[in-house]
Amino acid sequence: MDIALGAAVRIRRRTIGLSQEALAEQCGVSFQQIQKYENGTNRISFSRLVQIARALQCRVVDLMDVLDQPDREPSGDLDMLSRMRTPGALELLSAYERLGPEARTSLVAFLRNVAPEAAKESAKVA
Repeated sequence: MDIALGAAVRIRRRTIGLSQEALAEQCGVSFQQIQKYENGTNRISFSRLVQIARALQCRVVDLMDVLDQPDREPSGDLDMLSRMRTPGALELLSAYERLGPEARTSLVAFLRNVAPEAAKESAKVA
């Protein structure tokens, strides 16, 4: 759960273009502490989570949403959050969102050819 919450913090921080240093400054901690939160190494206290949510301009529940969905199996969400921690994943997703439908289809086909193991994995998830 700590890893999933940390990943949600990282995704939100990067989505709004905030550096770890800027988030740390707004929360009164070191950027190394933010790294530990985002990696799930250190647990985020509730009071710190409130500070982080304010700095990230969102609600606490927005960050915790992946942890609190009783009607769905959380493992899929946790897996997705773990994958989003892969270096370059957010940049790739951001670029993908800007592509048109034909370009997206071509890119996915290309990636399936370049990384056949990844295509097998995505077929299992779908």
